[in-house]
Amino acid sequence: MIQFIGKGVYGAIAMGNVSIFKKQDTVVKRVHAEDTEAEKKRVIAAREASAQQLKEIYDKALKEVGETHAQIFDIHIMMLDDDDYNESIENIIDTQSVNAEYAVAVTADNFAQMFSSMDDAYMQARAADVKDISNRIIANLTGAISPETLSNDKMIICADDLAPSETVALDKEKVLAFVTAHGSSNSHTAILARNMNIPAVIGVGDDFLAKIKNGDEAIVDGFTGEIFINPDDATKEKMLQKQKEDEDKKRLLQELKGKENVTLDGTKINIFANIGSVDNIGAVLVNDAGGIGLFRSEFLYLENADYPTEEQQFSAYKKVLESMANKKVIIRTLDIGADKQVDYFKLKKEENPALGYRAIRICLKRPEIFKTQLRALYRASVFGNLGIMFPMITSVSELEKILEICNIVKLELQAQKIEYSDNIELGIMIETPAAAIISDRLAPMVDFFSVGTNDLTQYTLACDRQNSDIEEFVDTHHEAILRLIEMSAVNAHKHGAWIGICGELAADTTLTENFLRMGIDELSVSPTFVLKVRDAVRKTDLTKTK
Repeated sequence: MIQFIGKGVYGAIAMGNVSIFKKQDTVVKRVHAEDTEAEKKRVIAAREASAQQLKEIYDKALKEVGETHAQIFDIHIMMLDDDDYNESIENIIDTQSVNAEYAVAVTADNFAQMFSSMDDAYMQARAADVKDISNRIIANLTGAISPETLSNDKMIICADDLAPSETVALDKEKVLAFVTAHGSSNSHTAILARNMNIPAVIGVGDDFLAKIKNGDEAIVDGFTGEIFINPDDATKEKMLQKQKEDEDKKRLLQELKGKENVTLDGTKINIFANIGSVDNIGAVLVNDAGGIGLFRSEFLYLENADYPTEEQQFSAYKKVLESMANKKVIIRTLDIGADKQVDYFKLKKEENPALGYRAIRICLKRPEIFKTQLRALYRASVFGNLGIMFPMITSVSELEKILEICNIVKLELQAQKIEYSDNIELGIMIETPAAAIISDRLAPMVDFFSVGTNDLTQYTLACDRQNSDIEEFVDTHHEAILRLIEMSAVNAHKHGAWIGICGELAADTTLTENFLRMGIDELSVSPTFVLKVRDAVRKTDLTKTK
């Protein structure tokens, strides 16, 4: 047995087999090829490897889910042998003298577009299939086989690190746990793991990947950050018992469903949920959240190969609002930049990206992107109870420009006779010390504040949230941070605005009473923490002196 220790970022126990995630380039590069015959042979070899993988998946699916559901893999195997598809790849290699990966990627785009434009629904569905088999071939060409191409079993994904876009791309149904050699517990990947209810341990160390291999049996303890590779029987027994105790505690919390978020002395608070995708709505409802306090709209951009259109965004926002049945849904506008990079934005490399061109700064410098999102949001507002929240605010002038653009968008919609709601709440994130310090000037301009404690901690303590080497200096309970939150709460209430916390600190139940005493009106947490925070609220008595 080999034991590693990292930092647990989602408390739960996972047991299963290891699958090592090898990074693959998100963009296939065009490279001149001198030997085109060699490139064509590489395609043939990659195609044969892909066929073998698909055959194994088909056989397994046939046994487990039956022929109907297994047929998709049979279709993919047949598509690998399609003459038109393969001739296109070879032709591009021959005529353009390019590398195999590029030829496959171009063929995939061309065929997918061709299928998508057809009237027949069956043929339209083949667009996704051709993309799928092409991605598999490219993965085999580069040697970067992603976990989902290796097995249909649930696996413990082990990697050097995972970018937010890579985490989003993984098939969540096949992930038992995340373990990374590097990374920070305050990174967006760690936040995503918590949102997806997946046990996760980060920062295990440089030698981690060198000492494990695909298929190793492993146990991940997301509470302590321990990883056991090929555990002995005593360790297995101990961890099985710990897993059972954790599941028993979660069952007890289920009894709080349908109960109010009210303290022993009668103080009420809203407990909402943070999500990053329309797919997370089920978790919000299952965990009995009162609304959505943070919908991270940037994941619509991370999941796309190009800027999402107004219609794509409208469809996503409409679905969230309809599904929440008039419960409050707060959607944060685009927060790209820093650790959330998107190729098609073509952002320059920065020395300090967390302090650079990101979030609302991109929106104000590229108003066409911002207006597209705002149009989609305003159009969707008629389908539910919408709040719009703007990130990374540092000045009154920024907020004035934002409100001006909002008014322009509304006037354009009116001119086009497109309906939108008159009851949209507008708010800002308090995630910079500047915003907290001038919160008395910002509060009269908005309906609410939402404190983003992850970035507020980073900027207040001058500690990069992505840098695992300085985690010991990141004191999330630092007096300065708590003072800034309280200052913002006082100023919000003084000017008739409400205030919530949507950062990770909202789920820290050791601070729940502190937040209630400050006058925080809402706590928004990962869905699985809703009942835990409700439990803490219901056990608090604010009439007692601390």
